[in-house]
Amino acid sequence: MKIHLLLLTLATLSPLGAEVTFKKKTLTTDFVAEGCDIADFNHDGNMDITAGCSIWYGPDYSRRMNFTPPSENADGPTKTPYDPAKGYSDYFLAYAYDFTGDGWADILVYGLPGEPALLYVNPQNKAAIWARHNIFDVADGESPDLKDMNGDGKPELLVHSSNPNKPKEANGIGGGQLGYAEIDWANPLAKARFRPITPKSPENDQKYMRYTHGYGAGDINGDGRVDILNKEGWWEQPADTKTDKDWVLHPAAFTPPGVRGGSFMYAYDVNGDGRNDVITSYDAHGFGLGWFEQNADGTFKEHKIMGSKPEENPQGVKFSQLHAMRLVDVDGDGLMDIVTGKRRWAHGPLTDDEPNAAPVLYWFQLKRDGKGGAEYIPHQIDEDSGVGTQVTTGDLNGDKKPDVIVANKKGVFVFTQQ
Repeated sequence: MKIHLLLLTLATLSPLGAEVTFKKKTLTTDFVAEGCDIADFNHDGNMDITAGCSIWYGPDYSRRMNFTPPSENADGPTKTPYDPAKGYSDYFLAYAYDFTGDGWADILVYGLPGEPALLYVNPQNKAAIWARHNIFDVADGESPDLKDMNGDGKPELLVHSSNPNKPKEANGIGGGQLGYAEIDWANPLAKARFRPITPKSPENDQKYMRYTHGYGAGDINGDGRVDILNKEGWWEQPADTKTDKDWVLHPAAFTPPGVRGGSFMYAYDVNGDGRNDVITSYDAHGFGLGWFEQNADGTFKEHKIMGSKPEENPQGVKFSQLHAMRLVDVDGDGLMDIVTGKRRWAHGPLTDDEPNAAPVLYWFQLKRDGKGGAEYIPHQIDEDSGVGTQVTTGDLNGDKKPDVIVANKKGVFVFTQQ
């Protein structure tokens, strides 16, 4: 297996004046997954990378092992190897976390929307194939996450769900409800309990289905509880969540009218005024990125970062299909920047906006003016990788600088900050 290296330099200065640069490493050019994560899976002191059914072991990622067999589906769009022009991966997103509490990182895999969430248990170097457990039957939505929703220090599945007992039509309608799923940490391999925050209704059947776009969580009103975000607004977590109840929706147009919604959504104080704002892409298969400033009265003001035309960004940057996004302090100035890019061929080479444009990867540097204003300055990391349905950031080599890892229809790529 060949691993290709490319040094990428960016004309960006950190607070100390050092230029931010990344080194690119291509682990594979096969389409194996659209999501990935990192952890020291074998306890050798080096961070490893999981994408698809494989783990690449650090520090040089030359050794690859399958922790579960490749897909046995011989026919259809998800057959292995996956076809980037017309196929989809069984590994939509991946999250590494010690679910069993034994000190070894396990792997949570979200497959295609509407499929089960599968937990692969780390065998502590005792076996090649990891035991698989279905911990949630119907994981709907295109951007499920792993977040601490109840403040107990352990994550929940940030995912909404359809009624598993109601047959799904071709468009994915099936009795949808927003919410999250709580893991029983005394029995983490059992089915997680879904905690709905919206009622069952014909209207919600139409709105919340397996392919719904745009979901996130964060404390919007500063009460210390994590709220849920979608393109309609934000849903306020009540003080008592011991029993299931409908959360109050505070309407806000976080996407333009008629737009399907973006990917991951975040609550973060962009301009430093003490109130959390909302950061989101507008259309996971189209254009648009922005942050919505929370005013003192709880309303929101849109600040567009990038649109469908070069003139909608001060630096003239524009690209489509922002199907994945993460917040991370790239340059070490204490402010959270945005890492995102263009998803390659989400629906093949002939659909969506500009499907064959360069699959770019960017970070957007947050700058505050100290007067309540802020801007995001785009910096290209790469022009031949992009994102999948997930983009991962983390410190791969222990230098306390965030690196970027992506898996998509172009392959699996590592960008190590120098």
